[in-house]
Amino acid sequence: MGGLAKMKTLLVVVIGLLIPIVAGTKHVSIKNMLGSGRNMSLHCQSKDNDLGKQNIADGNEFGWDFSDNVIGTTLFFCDLGWQNVQEFHFNAYSFARDRVRCGDAGCSWLVSVEGIYGLNGQTGFWEFMYQWPN
Repeated sequence: MGGLAKMKTLLVVVIGLLIPIVAGTKHVSIKNMLGSGRNMSLHCQSKDNDLGKQNIADGNEFGWDFSDNVIGTTLFFCDLGWQNVQEFHFNAYSFARDRVRCGDAGCSWLVSVEGIYGLNGQTGFWEFMYQWPN
């Protein structure tokens, strides 16, 4: 087998190994649990997709579906603001952090007056992930 044929075979094997890792649709949701009727502004995006600015009423949520890219670098980040926090930047989905942590349930976030909690799909417990700046 020539060098080019070996290279093609190797590429097919590598792609075959990667597809199960990144295949499938993921879901991210961010719920406003600030209470007392407080609305929050939210603007989420990736390198390729801008989900637009959202105004999320107290008790409501915003979510979206996507698929991981083949090279495993998918990242969605958000800017969030509300009465006491003018702008807070956080990663709503990072392939490296969330591929396993979020699991099949998807990545769920709760925004509260204390900070942001993320659901650990492996344990089923909410974890305190981000604290508001002083």
